[in-house]
Amino acid sequence: MNAPAGQPDLSHLWMPFTANKQFKAKPRMLAHAEGMYYTSGDGRRILDGTAGLWCVNAGHARAEIVQAIARQAASLDYAPGFQLAHPQAFEAASAVAGFMPPGLDRIFFTNSGSESVDTALKIALAYHRARGEGQRTRLIGRERGYHGVGFGGISVGGISPNRKTFSGALLPAVDHLPHTHNLQQNAWSKGQPAWGAHLAEELERLVTLHDASTIAAVIVEPMAGSTGVLIPPKGYLEKLREITARHGILLIFDEVITAYGRLGAATASEFFGVTPDLITMAKGVSNAAVPAGAVAVRREVHDAIVGSVEGGIEFFHGYTYSAHPLATAAILAALDIYRREGLFERARTLSPAFEAAAHSLKGAPNVIDVRNLGLVAGIELAPRHGAPGARAAEAFQKCFDQGLLVRYTGDILAISPPLIIDEAQIGEIFERIGKVLKDIA
Repeated sequence: MNAPAGQPDLSHLWMPFTANKQFKAKPRMLAHAEGMYYTSGDGRRILDGTAGLWCVNAGHARAEIVQAIARQAASLDYAPGFQLAHPQAFEAASAVAGFMPPGLDRIFFTNSGSESVDTALKIALAYHRARGEGQRTRLIGRERGYHGVGFGGISVGGISPNRKTFSGALLPAVDHLPHTHNLQQNAWSKGQPAWGAHLAEELERLVTLHDASTIAAVIVEPMAGSTGVLIPPKGYLEKLREITARHGILLIFDEVITAYGRLGAATASEFFGVTPDLITMAKGVSNAAVPAGAVAVRREVHDAIVGSVEGGIEFFHGYTYSAHPLATAAILAALDIYRREGLFERARTLSPAFEAAAHSLKGAPNVIDVRNLGLVAGIELAPRHGAPGARAAEAFQKCFDQGLLVRYTGDILAISPPLIIDEAQIGEIFERIGKVLKDIA
């Protein structure tokens, strides 16, 4: 079947996390991007309210990143990372380490958040084995957690649709903490809710059930984004850190979304003042210009693994494209922009205006909660009877039709714009959402 003139053939591409039949009946195409805006396939300007997919923190098509990638492609397009290296890989690792909490300065490069999570889980298992505690194999995630789509990530993840098709092949020694979302207690929270720190104590129950000597690591998103913007209660992360440290369990923060300024700091660890043992990252590390990810590892964890082998390979893990030359060029250029333009400080300064604009939707039709932290907001809608998710899906489509890109998951709209946004654009985002919600039954 031939595609209409000027439109590509849509039949061959199997799109990820997409209702393929519905999309191909009414495609939403993006043709160009610059700064805070996309241009749609039909020439309309689309205000980017989601930083692409939580990832374009410095705005689109930054000349410095484009030029760095082009220069690198012209001089060294690829270099193997197994038994060989290129200088920029080490420069990029040093640059990333400079943004991490003190002590988390050993960097393992990946190509995505999913790979970062699976890498971190394997590092945790390898660490305990290197220390002579190879029986520590249990991993603990959290309900509603999103940790990518690798088998490790969906095993510790807690989003049912992501898990159910593959339930017979998930990792066996996994358990889950309860999630922290409670509308009755925390609706309309501005910043961290006051209720819910006690939920971290469920980890003590799991320790009692399984025994600490069998548990390798706990992995959580400091702020859960993809499941609908779940903000950690005050004191919750501190309790997790205290319990894991007391029992010799590694704590992994999945910061694929929160790293690089989303909360107004380099990491959520810095923002909350809680330092884990490993941090996973991707998205903003390269401003999404080239697929890239990494794991920041506490030096003692790295040294235990590397020091456990007298000669030869210490950690049998890696990727063909780990520290790809184009990715490291993008990383160095992106991190330079963040530092030079003070984008994390900018996000922190804009957070009060963002919070006020988000909560202006209180009282809008079918809005049952607004919650926010940094430059992130979740707008929860009442589900339609017998059609959960339909109202938010319609809002997403209508926003796109009105020139605004938002995210939705279930019946929650998520807003997470590039950090270069200004106050007028913040107001425009929530004003447009408000108008759209008035048109949706």
